Amino acid sequence: MAAGEPGDLGVYSFRFLPQKTFQSLSTPQTTSRLRQWSMLGRIEAQAFGFDQTFQAYRKDDFVMAFFKDPNVIPNLKLLSESSGEWLTLGTEVKKIEAINVPCTQLSMSFFNRLYDEAIVRDNGYIVKCLDSFCDPFLISDELRKVLLVEDSEKYEVFSQPEREEFLFCLFKHLCLGGALCQYEDVINPYLETTKLIYKDLVSVRKNPQTKKIQITSSIFKVTAYDSVGVCYPSTKSHEQTFSYFIVDPIKRHVHVLYHCYGMGEVS
Repeated sequence: MAAGEPGDLGVYSFRFLPQKTFQSLSTPQTTSRLRQWSMLGRIEAQAFGFDQTFQAYRKDDFVMAFFKDPNVIPNLKLLSESSGEWLTLGTEVKKIEAINVPCTQLSMSFFNRLYDEAIVRDNGYIVKCLDSFCDPFLISDELRKVLLVEDSEKYEVFSQPEREEFLFCLFKHLCLGGALCQYEDVINPYLETTKLIYKDLVSVRKNPQTKKIQITSSIFKVTAYDSVGVCYPSTKSHEQTFSYFIVDPIKRHVHVLYHCYGMGEVS
């Protein structure tokens, strides 16, 4: 059997795809929003190709092979905690954790309940509330309450499985932003930007039998450890520091969506 055919459990190998750009993160509108949310210059998407059939049950082998690959090590970007400069992975990964992130949502109507539950008014304005803290986030509206405050009366608007969906995770990350985030008064910029990035990263195809659109990507939230401790996505853990691997098993591409919490570019 030739290497790379199904049934061959050799090591995955990868190649960097610098020509693959992610329009959703670079349009002038998205750039200005990310600046406002203190994420600009701290969020990055990169693409890599791989050479074998992807098998979801082998995700840990896949991710480990990724971090050890000579084409990944000099190209995978991460932010330095100390200098705030972009670096590449300068350490040997000893252990990885790859958590499955469900990805089944095909429509932004998933968020319509924010209107139904009076978290957002019909005109798109987010309902304000008295300021409180859910460390390190300031909560001054009903939207952040729904995202963060587990004992708030509207937290149950989204079930636990729904909160694990990649679409929800992406939306939440954008709503919470970076260290100097200026929050939106209206919901639309969050929804529009979520949709653009989601469509850019996640692959779909029409099922030949049912003619229905289905998502083909597998998604993992990834952490890597070297001999000292966590080395990727950052040595410091934070709810807003993340790396998602979005794997397209048909095109054999993996998209890496990375963000490191901190002060984004200002001007």
